[in-house]
Amino acid sequence: MLFSFLKYLQPTHYFQLYRKDGSSIFPIFETLPPEVISQLEPEQRFKSEKAKEYDLSWQAIHKGYIGNSETYTSFQKLPIIDEYRFLRKYFNPVWVFYVLMLRIISFKNPFKEIAAWKNSRNVKRSNYLKTPVHYSNWSDFQSSLIAENPLISIVIPTLNRYEYLKDVLEDLQKQDYKNFEVIVVDQSNPFQKDFYSQFKLEIKLIHQTERALWLARNRAIETSKGEYLLLFDDDSRVEPNWISNHLKCLDFFKADISSGVSISKVGAEVPAHYSFFRISSQLDTGNVLLKKQIFREIGLFDRQFEKQRMGDGEFGLRSFLNNYKNISNPFAGRIHLKVGSGGLREMGSWDAFRPKKLFAPRPIPSVLYLYRKYFGKKRAFLAILRSVPQSIIPYRYKKNKKMLVLGLLISLFLFPFVVLQVFISWRLATKKLREGAMIGELDL
Repeated sequence: MLFSFLKYLQPTHYFQLYRKDGSSIFPIFETLPPEVISQLEPEQRFKSEKAKEYDLSWQAIHKGYIGNSETYTSFQKLPIIDEYRFLRKYFNPVWVFYVLMLRIISFKNPFKEIAAWKNSRNVKRSNYLKTPVHYSNWSDFQSSLIAENPLISIVIPTLNRYEYLKDVLEDLQKQDYKNFEVIVVDQSNPFQKDFYSQFKLEIKLIHQTERALWLARNRAIETSKGEYLLLFDDDSRVEPNWISNHLKCLDFFKADISSGVSISKVGAEVPAHYSFFRISSQLDTGNVLLKKQIFREIGLFDRQFEKQRMGDGEFGLRSFLNNYKNISNPFAGRIHLKVGSGGLREMGSWDAFRPKKLFAPRPIPSVLYLYRKYFGKKRAFLAILRSVPQSIIPYRYKKNKKMLVLGLLISLFLFPFVVLQVFISWRLATKKLREGAMIGELDL
């Protein structure tokens, strides 16, 4: 891809892949609008002119350029020193050293690698995300889509979270956009049907006795009346303009998917790019509005992810490969409470990389199923190296960089157990791959 060393740090990122029409996500630099080019930061220390162009293309996408410029369909090989310069510009020096070590142990010329690593030290870390592309006409934009008043089908699977679901449904009652139905797939035990009578909402209630998240979402989509689907979680809080800002985003960018940002109460720090519009590199079924037609064209959620994680990641990647425009929308955010009971905590694997038992798979098999299916074995292995050592530290310490480093050190002592966990996961993922995808079709 753009810079080949990205495979070590972002081995399974959406943008690492070409889409089905052979295009990449990255715009050819010369075709960018002048007003966008003026907001980019040229790096004169690159040895090759092509590296300078690729760097500016990278910046454009990650700073929030959303347009119709022609994109690259192939990339030239760059000098090693430019690869290291690029990494130093955008990643922590610890990760640059990590790449150096991987290159050396994979039998690359150690003298060339160390020389390039040392000679790239004069590159300063960029703060480019502090100056994103600004869409000044967003505030005054009058959405014709909102004026058309389409029916929205809001999909909420729930499991033993009535306390939090009450707040979710009350937030929906306060929405300034009113033309929506709510489809709740309730898997709770005991099931409380009377709970729903207190809300002044059009609620279509499905009582599902099987605890199965992706089955629940698929069933709700199949029974939905709206041509727009808003997928939501049962432990979230949103503002009254949540629905209208999702619709406005689709209209403003002529997009297919509006991925609202999710701010977690616990876990990793909020990414800087959550504050501005950009092409999204993820799809979160806890907060996303999308056209129903997408499901008709590429199918429903893959049930190979049942009781495990990343079913939404697979669907998002499938959408990306099929050229659907997915916008990360900072104006349709939610607070994700990540409460300590119910949901995936009771159903299966809540955390993709942190098993509760010593001999449980790490990561959970669905993760490696996704990585291997779309990126291949080598990238999946690089993803394991990138993610598994950090997962030794409990989730609540993800914001603490010192604790993450400690996790790397602890993983050395736990190495035999971690290898066994990864082996178990790899074997179970192989079984999933042999079985194949379980993607149902949505009738036209």
